[in-house]
Amino acid sequence: MKKMNYFAAGLAAFAFVLSMTNCGNSATEENDLTQATDSQFVGLKIAYVEIDTLMSQYNFCKDYTILMNKKGENIRATLASKERALQANAAELQKKYESNQFTTKEQVEQAQMSLAKQQQDLQMLNERLMNDFAEEQAKYNNEMRDSIQAFLREYNKTKKFDYIISKAGDNILMANSKYDITNEVVSGLNKRYKQNPEIFGKK
Repeated sequence: MKKMNYFAAGLAAFAFVLSMTNCGNSATEENDLTQATDSQFVGLKIAYVEIDTLMSQYNFCKDYTILMNKKGENIRATLASKERALQANAAELQKKYESNQFTTKEQVEQAQMSLAKQQQDLQMLNERLMNDFAEEQAKYNNEMRDSIQAFLREYNKTKKFDYIISKAGDNILMANSKYDITNEVVSGLNKRYKQNPEIFGKK
């Protein structure tokens, strides 16, 4: 599963670009810009969530991963079974042809058409199953994103952060761990998931 970036990021990059905008101007202008930038972000409250940890510990993500893996395995098993049946039919037709069991040209053409139809049906089945799987995966991804955003909206009513940023890999070069709210978010999400299964389509 691809990692998803749910929240706005890049505040640090924005501040850096802003501070460098007039680097060719006079020292006075640079000082004025620095002071303006500093004052702009005084009191700004920022927190971050470790996405890798969230994905591995949020029970909805874990259940979703198990479910989709099972569906993927079922699809592979179905297609493999159909492929084996097709290969067996092709081998049987080849055997009949080589042993002169077909007495007319029409019988050979009919056998070839039947085999081609099976191949076409298998291809269509593959496309349908793959499309259904992709649609279901997109559905669960949207549900997961919506559940996180809904929780954070409620969570932030009391925390009142200006930004809650996702941290995945090295997309944030440096972060003070005291602003890490991952454990709080995961705990809250799991509690909400357990208490409100209907939100996630669970019965």
